[in-house]
Amino acid sequence: MSILRYDQMVENALRGVVREALGVVAAMGLPGSHHFFITFRTDAPGVRIADYLRGRYPREMTIVLQNQFSGLQVREDGFAVTLSFNKVPEALDIPYSAIIAFNDPSVKFALQFRGVEQTKPTHAAGSTRQPSLRQGGALAPKTNASAPEAPKEPDKPAGPGEVISLDSFRKK
Repeated sequence: MSILRYDQMVENALRGVVREALGVVAAMGLPGSHHFFITFRTDAPGVRIADYLRGRYPREMTIVLQNQFSGLQVREDGFAVTLSFNKVPEALDIPYSAIIAFNDPSVKFALQFRGVEQTKPTHAAGSTRQPSLRQGGALAPKTNASAPEAPKEPDKPAGPGEVISLDSFRKK
């Protein structure tokens, strides 16, 4: 195995895009019609969510940062935010390594990441998702748990899109 793991380097760089976007929002708020769908593994190491949410979403969950969120704190390793679930505020703490998808449908931008290796024996280890960059089409959210009032996004891209997977650049 090579010590130059370009796939991991690219994935880390793309997670930096998520960190930077969240940092802008934490400092200045969401500009214009921007809003984020963030899908993460609830069973990933370091994820802190309420027990009832983990029970309802034992594997993964999608949150929406749009109108009703507060306390967004962006760190080097992850972020914390408070969202309302059935009108009850809940704090979530999510490491970037737990994120498997990030989408800003207002500009048709999405990132998809490989799943993290799991430590719980009840789930299959890892995911077959590959990191990819998608422009021109919205990534359909799996679970919209935090903001039922958020507009539904189309399941199919609105226009021509291109998904670039790291597999296409790997040496065969």
